[in-house]
Amino acid sequence: MTTTDDLVVARPEGLYCPPGDFYIDPWRPVSHALITHAHGDHARSGHEHYLAAAAGEHVLRARVGDVHLDTLPYGERLSHRGVTVSFHPAGHVLGSAQIRLEHDGRVWVVSGDYKTGPDLTCPPFEPVHCDTFITESTFGLPVFRWAPQTEVFAGINDWWRANAAAGRASVLYAYAFGKAQRILAGIDPAIGPIVTHGAMTSLNAAYRASGVALPPTQLVSETDPADLKRALVIAPPSAQGSPWLKRFGEFSDAFASGWMQLRGTRRRRGLDRGFVLSDHADWPGLLEAIASTGAPRVIVTHGYVDPLVRYLAEQGYEAGAFKTEYGDEADEAPGSTEASDAPPAPAMPAVPEGDA
Repeated sequence: MTTTDDLVVARPEGLYCPPGDFYIDPWRPVSHALITHAHGDHARSGHEHYLAAAAGEHVLRARVGDVHLDTLPYGERLSHRGVTVSFHPAGHVLGSAQIRLEHDGRVWVVSGDYKTGPDLTCPPFEPVHCDTFITESTFGLPVFRWAPQTEVFAGINDWWRANAAAGRASVLYAYAFGKAQRILAGIDPAIGPIVTHGAMTSLNAAYRASGVALPPTQLVSETDPADLKRALVIAPPSAQGSPWLKRFGEFSDAFASGWMQLRGTRRRRGLDRGFVLSDHADWPGLLEAIASTGAPRVIVTHGYVDPLVRYLAEQGYEAGAFKTEYGDEADEAPGSTEASDAPPAPAMPAVPEGDA
């Protein structure tokens, strides 16, 4: 798939731009790292110099600490060793960016992770015309098709309201970075108090410091026990089954994730409810994003790689893949504890008839 003059190649350290002598989302320590977003499989500690979109500065520092970080506003261009670099909204989480590279008349775009639907916590995906598009494929199967987020948030509100009326807490498992803040921005805070797990405190603060409007939240230790009976409690998936939950007494629990689309996932986790909400593009979104770039060549990095590569090749694209370590945290997979979406290996879900 790669050629000797490719603008991005895969190395043991990560995706490398030879003329620019820098890496994009490297998984081994390097001198110069361009970061698409702050999820742990894309933004790792140990690099000497970081460059990221300005919108993600606060969340990136919350994730990787005090590093040598330079930022670039969306759309602003920078030249490094003859390579023109710019960051463009990816719509994934706060600060997420596609990275556009231009050199000797060639334009490549590395998308990182992205979604094409609306999100009150970050600007929407921006199509960037290019010759080669490097894409994820976290939900790269036709079975994955998201309902409008307004319907999902209405469902969460109705579930919370019914639980509050019955005098029991509503515990919603969601990843600490990205998903939790998206839920906070989309729900109706008038229903009752909102309690967040301590794992989300620094990230909620980073979102607020970045200008994202989130409703007031409190820790369980700050909440009157009587109020817990009508509270929405947002906690990371790792909290399920932990002693921390005992302080809520009777509660109903649910999980917000794209993997709730799969039959049996909610039952296997022993949940009362499942809400299909992902910060990644579904199958139609992936195809829409790829087509919008106008790129004849597409390279897939992680997720359901083979099905997407095969489909794109059938549609006439020059399609291939890079072997990467993205998704290694399995953040959005059932049973994980972090903040992104990675496919639950190794089983492939059954695709309904007609969804070829």
